[in-house]
Amino acid sequence: MNTITLLLTSSQIERLYAAWSEFEVKAPAYARYQLKLENCTITAYQSNKVVFQGKDAMIYAAPFQTEDRLENTNLSQGKSDFRRFAKQTHAGSDEVGTGDYFGSVCVCACAVEQQDLAWLQELKVNDSKQINDEVILQTAPLLMERLAYSLLILPPVKYNQIHSQCNMNQIKAILHNQAYGHLKRKRGSLPQAAIVDQFTPEASYYRYCQGQKEVVRGLHFETKAESHYPAVACASMIARCAFLKAWDAMEKQWDMSFSKGAGSVVDQDGAAFVKKHGEQHLKEVAKLHFKNTEKVADLL
Repeated sequence: MNTITLLLTSSQIERLYAAWSEFEVKAPAYARYQLKLENCTITAYQSNKVVFQGKDAMIYAAPFQTEDRLENTNLSQGKSDFRRFAKQTHAGSDEVGTGDYFGSVCVCACAVEQQDLAWLQELKVNDSKQINDEVILQTAPLLMERLAYSLLILPPVKYNQIHSQCNMNQIKAILHNQAYGHLKRKRGSLPQAAIVDQFTPEASYYRYCQGQKEVVRGLHFETKAESHYPAVACASMIARCAFLKAWDAMEKQWDMSFSKGAGSVVDQDGAAFVKKHGEQHLKEVAKLHFKNTEKVADLL
């Protein structure tokens, strides 16, 4: 059994909980919460220590580790050979919005041709989480004009309908698979290397995709892939741009401002929304399975 222990910030602990709250079980003493996922149990303690235990501990812990720590682990062995494709034509996919109580889930698969790499370096394309939203809104349209991509936007009301039958990981897997299917048809074929910013083990990903009309195989799964593959970084920026535009439209539609993430300020926004528009409309702006929904009810 693999065990990884990290000291995280309160914001990171909230973000982790928001992403996996549906897997919460009874927490042990002195713990904020415990999440029992597939092949991994995550325990967040009051001291801000977070313990990841299980076969797939590395997969769930990696997004919260620094790049240096990730590179220095033996678990990343073998990835360096594959990363030669980062300097060639390749494709990548990423998602945005799964850690936010409000707003849509956006998934993008994008192809980068070898001749695009120098241009992307000039644009300083990077993971959308490392770039402010204003720059993303300026840069992503340039990427969308030049690169082949497939973008899927799942609004909250549709997300809530699907989540009644699928957990979040299955929803993400299906969206990534569909995005790659659309990209494949746009280009005629996928590049030799097609990378998924890993959010679940490969075997689980393909199990989640069972029953889909088309399952795109031969994908490479890697955590923090946006730091190593320009195509994943481009997909991340395009998805973030779509998320922000959908967010803006949502705020205009409901004449309200919403907070991102899943912290306590989000609970206040949810309560304000219900008071103004009614509980029956909450499903149109929020992901109801988040624990925030219970906290909104408590505030009311």
